[in-house]
Amino acid sequence: MFERRVGTDPGDYAAALLRATNTELLLVDDGFPPAATSFALAELGELAGCRALPVLRLETRGEDAAVETIAARGRGYVALKTIAAYRGGLDRVTGEVLAALDANQATGDPLAVQVHCGFGDADLHLWRADPTYLKPLVERFPTTPFVLLHCYPFVREAGWLAHTYANVFLDLSLTIPHVSRPHVAVAEALELAPISKLLYASDAARTPELYFLAALWWRDALAAVLPELLAPGDLDEAARMILRENALAVYGLDHTAS
Repeated sequence: MFERRVGTDPGDYAAALLRATNTELLLVDDGFPPAATSFALAELGELAGCRALPVLRLETRGEDAAVETIAARGRGYVALKTIAAYRGGLDRVTGEVLAALDANQATGDPLAVQVHCGFGDADLHLWRADPTYLKPLVERFPTTPFVLLHCYPFVREAGWLAHTYANVFLDLSLTIPHVSRPHVAVAEALELAPISKLLYASDAARTPELYFLAALWWRDALAAVLPELLAPGDLDEAARMILRENALAVYGLDHTAS
């Protein structure tokens, strides 16, 4: 496998794995990886054979975050993202990020806000990435959809928030494909969160294998978990909601995304 990887054109290799996922739409964080080491948005979409749409990372905008947020939808952004968990913790979301959330809500048609929760790189304090710290923000911005990303090991906590608040959703990106038992993470998320609140995502970046493994193991996990929760006649609809429909609804995208 390694020999094939290094012996194949990087674009062709990435395209083969991306297209094997049968992905219809990519939502791409514009703040990572750095542009100098990344494919441009259009190039990534071409490799994957689908549309690729940008997500605005607030921390990269500094003092201009609120101003850029107001104009974000008009510039083609489909969501905002914050990595406040890395920059002090979810127990202290203030400054430019809070101002941007205020500006987003004030538009009257707020974009969904992705929030990094749980594990990630070594520069965070894990306990400050617990999504339950977001309760005050969720209540302060009731018409803003919040999408909790990653979540591990706080999957149940994220599920509780999604169960309790109409404007909270979660995915298990990064958790899948990295945890050894993806079906356990999906089962924990659905202990409280409704089917309509769970979104497929990969958090794949730089490594094309992660796109493929996330898609494969998400589907395997759903095939293992959903039959324990639902009647046979409801399985296909539930899987389609998690893999496609929920994201289209949360991010305000049309149903002809391809």
